[in-house]
Amino acid sequence: MPLIRTLALSLIALILISVSAGAEVREYMLDNGLKVLIIEDHKVPLATFQIWYRIGSREETSGKTGLSHLLEHMMFKGTPKYGSKVFSKIIQRNGGVDNAMTSRDYTMYFQTMSSDRLGLSVELESDRMTNLIMDEKEVLSERDVVKEERRMRYDDDPQNALFEKLIATALMTHPYRRPVIGWMPDISSIRRDDLYRHYKAYYSPDNAFIVIAGDVDPEEILKKIKADFGGINKTTLPDRTITKEPEQRGEKRLYLKKEAEIPSVIMGYHTPSFPHDDSFALDVLSSILSGGKSSRLYRSLIYDKKIAIEAGADYDGMYIDPLLFFFWANAAPEKDINEAEKALQSEINNIRDNPPTEREVQKAKNQIEASFIFSQDSLYRQAMNIGRFEILGGWRLMKDYLDGIRKVTPADVRRVAQKYLTEENRTVGILVPVKSEK
Repeated sequence: MPLIRTLALSLIALILISVSAGAEVREYMLDNGLKVLIIEDHKVPLATFQIWYRIGSREETSGKTGLSHLLEHMMFKGTPKYGSKVFSKIIQRNGGVDNAMTSRDYTMYFQTMSSDRLGLSVELESDRMTNLIMDEKEVLSERDVVKEERRMRYDDDPQNALFEKLIATALMTHPYRRPVIGWMPDISSIRRDDLYRHYKAYYSPDNAFIVIAGDVDPEEILKKIKADFGGINKTTLPDRTITKEPEQRGEKRLYLKKEAEIPSVIMGYHTPSFPHDDSFALDVLSSILSGGKSSRLYRSLIYDKKIAIEAGADYDGMYIDPLLFFFWANAAPEKDINEAEKALQSEINNIRDNPPTEREVQKAKNQIEASFIFSQDSLYRQAMNIGRFEILGGWRLMKDYLDGIRKVTPADVRRVAQKYLTEENRTVGILVPVKSEK
């Protein structure tokens, strides 16, 4: 058995070397502050173009939450040159796919298409960086679309509603407490001028960077980028002072009564984000607890005790500022949610009192590395990985992440569990099902 594990580790190391060697990143900087990162990959005649803006819900203010997400929707409404609502149609007619996403830390737009058509992405994205149509009627119409999206995803989804309220309770001052999509009253209050000011403040070359991965000639595509983006002037960015979240000094609890089939419990513990030294062990801890059907929480709460139909833990340290380490369980039929919470707490106590085995830790590390490595097969994921680390402080941090994961020991996992998974650092949310008034 030890020999098999050694061979498996050697294989992963070889794959890592191969991936690192094949995914060389070339970095360029335009005079207006626009950074360009290019990964040359000629396996298939395709390429992904991504433009990242360093603006998400983190920079929004109370009363105007959801601005970044609504602006993402408006970015597909066209410019004077290309007209309204034709952006995606142009990409599709050229055999490509496109989409966008807004997060707490960034807004990103992408297209994946035949590499010989990639210049089209450059042209379209440079145009809508500065020439976006912002019609009042279109804003109001799209605002209604986002409000309906919010109703479906959060207001009418009991588990998501609980998750949203738990974060807002756990975080007192930091803007991560606000949902990316925005609070419903705030969305309703957004007007055309609010969006336009947000657009002009943050959609600037010095607040953006481009990531390209695929079958491209770096020098050739860079000439196109310089021609289309180089003439766009940078702006004076707004102040980015973010309130630091104070230390929590006592457990918080909330109860949400809502129409639902089953009760649920969510726990959130304050934890640091990458590249904090403890983030690597927290990542491994999450995998040990919830990395598949052989993980501790699945075996204990679902398979052995049959106390829950769903249970898990999740730590995502890929945020600029600290967020939470989550535990959750959806109770099995006829089971009390208090039993599920006690079962979760029992597993937390166990990992705090007793370090995991070497085998558990190595398995978790292998899962994390393998997932990261195999994602490199996708041009989109290659670009996404580079972009996310660039947001966190620089794409070169990607190597630090893998190195940090490999160094985690069982003692490290126990130490971070003891340090962060404490009662005074915990916020607990309980979903209490109520009968429909209908």
